[in-house]
Amino acid sequence: MSEITVLPQRKIIHIDMDCFYAAVEMRDNPEYQHIALAIGGKIDRRSVLSTCNYLARSFGIHSAMPSFKAKQLCPDLLIIPGRMQIYIEVSKKIKAIFYRYTDLVEPLSLDEAFLDVTDCTQFKGSATYIAQDIRRAIFEELNLTASAGVAPVKFLAKIASDENKPNGMYVITPDDIPSFIKKLPLKKIPGVGKVAQQRLAEKGLFSCADVQKYSAEKLLSEFGKLGSALLNYSRGIDNRVIEPHRERKSLAVEHTFNYDILGEHQCHEELVLLYDELTRRLQKLLDEKRVIKLGVKIKFSDFTIKNTERQATELSLSLFNTLLHHLLHKSADKPIRLLGISVGLAIRVDEQHAVQLNLLD
Repeated sequence: MSEITVLPQRKIIHIDMDCFYAAVEMRDNPEYQHIALAIGGKIDRRSVLSTCNYLARSFGIHSAMPSFKAKQLCPDLLIIPGRMQIYIEVSKKIKAIFYRYTDLVEPLSLDEAFLDVTDCTQFKGSATYIAQDIRRAIFEELNLTASAGVAPVKFLAKIASDENKPNGMYVITPDDIPSFIKKLPLKKIPGVGKVAQQRLAEKGLFSCADVQKYSAEKLLSEFGKLGSALLNYSRGIDNRVIEPHRERKSLAVEHTFNYDILGEHQCHEELVLLYDELTRRLQKLLDEKRVIKLGVKIKFSDFTIKNTERQATELSLSLFNTLLHHLLHKSADKPIRLLGISVGLAIRVDEQHAVQLNLLD
């Protein structure tokens, strides 16, 4: 196994606004302050929530939940349509605050971003005090709350920002990393979804401590790219740098099977699980991006790869199944090692000039 190169430690802040869309609505409409509130579409089986406030979450409601199900959990829930142009404008003001401290800002969506403040001289270079001041400025100037995570690497900063939500902060110093990592559940690591959690659990892997004890060779052979990432994360290693101008153009989920599967029926069952994972991960992006194509990828046991894609305007399990059928038409008897699905994305055109900007611009 090749040796891992570890980059010098940085000072990374992850800022995550608290129930952003709902918070903006509660700020602008005082009558919403003390009621269960969600942003979403009409109450039907196809409409899902974009976000909800913390009172609504106390009923078990969460983003990406179907609106009709949310109303079943909380009949008094108020669901209102979103005001995307307002959220974009507020997000621009938040980003302007970030730039007072550093030019190394990587937006993830309208309501969260990474900042690299390694070379920032304010507050004598203290990332903790910088994060506190950013949260103060957002609250005093925009009357909104934000949570922050501070750590030497990106994945830990993102995890840390969720530790004391809402309106809180958590700091992981270099000296804290070994003890924090040891207790860290794998499900808290960004990118480890429900499907991956199930596969890991089958091998007795629930925490980074479990990964540390597991054979590196087995981890890589059984989990591929995911195993490689977990091998690094379980040692506190994340060599990703801040990407100030990153724009997501696609999103994909895939599953390497422990045992090869055979036949279209088995593939369809696995595809449903992948579809659920893709839908969950895509939900936050759809407020700024639109779907332009769908794709399916298959890797066979002989490591040959077939993939196909088709133009589309929305997620469609039916279209994914059609693409899968097309790929397997002449390969039905070949064992399958990996199955993946993907979605191509473009900036929404209905936001006029604002959509030409990169998320928080």
